[in-house]
Amino acid sequence: MEVILKTDIEKLGYKDDLVEVKDGFGRNYLIPQGHAILATASVKKMHAETVRQRAKKIEKVRAAAQKMADKMKDITITIGAKVGESGKIFGSVNNIQLADEITKLGFEIDRKNIKIKGDTIKTVGKYEAEVAFHRDVVETISFEVVGE
Repeated sequence: MEVILKTDIEKLGYKDDLVEVKDGFGRNYLIPQGHAILATASVKKMHAETVRQRAKKIEKVRAAAQKMADKMKDITITIGAKVGESGKIFGSVNNIQLADEITKLGFEIDRKNIKIKGDTIKTVGKYEAEVAFHRDVVETISFEVVGE
């Protein structure tokens, strides 16, 4: 079954993508929840025209995202955490703390667009995360967890 996504869905596609899904997934989840519409011939034609008209706006947004990614590439972010005697963190560092630190630096990034590489962070040290500024602009940034 072909559907046109109305929202971004992780591991499936982005808004306005034409994707092939299993019939049950489309009929029982995507369409009733409002995440997609059935891709009939007439809907595909309207969708193609809409995408064509939005192309210039999307290119401007992508260029702005690329500019922000280039600025952020050179910045190392420092996150403070309470640490025990052995160097272990009380709790863990996740994408929420990373998003807060990025916001303090003046960049507006949604926490859902940040994926920390590897397992959970429970010790001090240097780590990397992937930040999706736009669907086509994904940048790897480095950050350091230090004890307070």
